[in-house]
Amino acid sequence: MDTEAVRSFVRAAELGRLQHAADELGVTQQAVSKRIAALERRLGVRLFTRTARGVEPTLDGQAFLPHARSIVAAADRAVTALGPGSRALRIDVLGLRSAQAVVLHDYWRSHPGTDLDVVTLRVDDPREAVAAVRAGDIDASFRSVTDPAALPHDVRMVHACDSPLELLVGPRHPLASARTLTPSRLRGHRIWVPGIAPRSEWADFYDQLATAFDLRVDAAGPNFGNEVLLDVLADSPDVATLVGSRDRYLWPTGHDLRRIPILGPTLAYPLSLIRPRADPHPGLRAVLGHFAGLTPPPEPVWRPTWAMTPRPSEGRRAAPGGR
Repeated sequence: MDTEAVRSFVRAAELGRLQHAADELGVTQQAVSKRIAALERRLGVRLFTRTARGVEPTLDGQAFLPHARSIVAAADRAVTALGPGSRALRIDVLGLRSAQAVVLHDYWRSHPGTDLDVVTLRVDDPREAVAAVRAGDIDASFRSVTDPAALPHDVRMVHACDSPLELLVGPRHPLASARTLTPSRLRGHRIWVPGIAPRSEWADFYDQLATAFDLRVDAAGPNFGNEVLLDVLADSPDVATLVGSRDRYLWPTGHDLRRIPILGPTLAYPLSLIRPRADPHPGLRAVLGHFAGLTPPPEPVWRPTWAMTPRPSEGRRAAPGGR
């Protein structure tokens, strides 16, 4: 059933004149007449009788009127529910244990009234996340396109925050007793990062990281998940991995794993947010403000070449690519 025809019927019944209904709806009187005639054919009844003063609903029209009002109200509610300020803010994160999800949860805890829908798109190529933003499936995505010049004109990628890396090792690893590490001390050690997907942003990140500091980043073997990775680290005297300082990892006490900060320079994984250029969800501003308020990583900082420049309001002056 044509909801605009039903709307025209409701307004004509309430105002008593087709012209008044047309004026309110922003169409011609002829358009209102055609809509109502089509609705009468659809229902198989006459809805109005004409009088000297205008139109009055027939008995069938009077019976249909309350239902017609409900149809119009339901259609209006459906449209309103799709407005960016009237529904939950839908944000994609790489994983629910990732730094993005952890910081987003902190934001929600400090703003418990926020209507937030956190999703994880099962995609590795950030261009697929861009497509989801453009299609309106999500309002924003914590992903990074490693060639910002290739972004469509109707989306923006903005810097959210930096995620400093830490070395995660078991108790028998040669570096396990270190309080901090420089990137140079990682040379020669096997850094196992299973699940580096081709064309993903983290594949490019680790390629640049390995080249910049002459590191051995190994993605060999199947990825059986974080629990298996943690088990391997706990038992191994020579395998390490890299994790974000805000990433959430839990392991049994007996594993005795150690997270060791990397400084001089800090190795920063840049977290970006992809959102529509026009009419972004109004809730995004506060979310970005929360991320911008995080403590910046210790200088100097190394970032990959595609990192977005941190905004001046965040108090960070390092250029993309680090120092």
